[in-house]
Amino acid sequence: MKPYGIVAATALGALILAGCGSSASGGGGTNAAAKKCATSIGMEGPLTGPVAVLGQEQLHFADLALAMDNAANKTHIKLVQGDTQLTPSVATTVTQQLTSNNAIVGVVGPAGSQEVEAVGPLMARAGLAFISGSATAAALTTGTYPTFFRVVSKDSVQGPQDANYIVQNLHPKALMIVDDQEAYSTGLVAAMTPVFKTAGIRIDHESVSQKVTDFSSIVAKVTPATTVVVLPWQVASNAQQFGRDLAQQHKKAVIFGTDGLFSPGTFEISGSYVSSFGPDITYIAADASIAAQAKAKYGSFGTFGPPVFAATHVLDEAIASVCKSGQTPTRANVLAAVKATNESTSILGQPISFTSKGDVVNGKFFLFKINSAGKYTLIPG
Repeated sequence: MKPYGIVAATALGALILAGCGSSASGGGGTNAAAKKCATSIGMEGPLTGPVAVLGQEQLHFADLALAMDNAANKTHIKLVQGDTQLTPSVATTVTQQLTSNNAIVGVVGPAGSQEVEAVGPLMARAGLAFISGSATAAALTTGTYPTFFRVVSKDSVQGPQDANYIVQNLHPKALMIVDDQEAYSTGLVAAMTPVFKTAGIRIDHESVSQKVTDFSSIVAKVTPATTVVVLPWQVASNAQQFGRDLAQQHKKAVIFGTDGLFSPGTFEISGSYVSSFGPDITYIAADASIAAQAKAKYGSFGTFGPPVFAATHVLDEAIASVCKSGQTPTRANVLAAVKATNESTSILGQPISFTSKGDVVNGKFFLFKINSAGKYTLIPG
């Protein structure tokens, strides 16, 4: 396991020193000086390891949101990074360090459902709001983790939607579904399987560790009747190797992947489908400026960054609202402000507000198909 680190970093761009808070117009005196709105938030993501490309994208969009929000709100919020490597034990250690830092009043992340399960009790004990842009397991919002929120929808929505699309549009008589033994993956399998069974589809359910990189033995089980292989995985490079193994064994089954497989340049198996919790914001006209800034500064990106931008923006706005009320940001009042979030629009092309359990209201999923050039094309509807 690679060493993890936590590094304090200021937001990109110039930070405006005059913060939000009560002030008086006109002459001098103490009331004439605006109260500085200064505090810190944490960010947990897989900044190194097998999915570092996604974690770095998330960090880039968190930085971008923070820079824009600091400028717009005249706040001085700093970001403290924590590298979780998508590993629950590492996420636990990172969280312990973040929660012990009294300057931190909220956290963006972590990325994986298995990490949220590991750190949820620690965040709750610290009274720290944490908002994920990619953790989708349905069990996370049953009340077990009272300070957890997410700006993306959950497996119990995605699983049936994906399964019904497969049934109605790909028409398999037999399929294989392979979980990667993590909470995210097994949750989606549990949500999809009843739909397949109701449709009378023969199911071969396989299971493999994320650490496995040779899938030839599983691919050997793909029969001529198996026309679809469902991979609800988090590691895109593994899915790419699975696709290569299929081709090597001359198997024609279509891959249908989820969230973590949205990784242009890594997963490029032509004809495959990928369901994602986030939109491709280059399709959203209102996001043109943000997309241009992100591309100019960081290069190409996928669907993992924009939801983290949205999560960071929620925290930034919560902090700004606390300052505007004349209060100093604390974990308690920022948590209360996050609960009261009511954004009419967002980078995700939809409003953001939360249920009492922390789910985003009316969350959506998006479906893409990979063409022969490796480009992800949005399937309308």
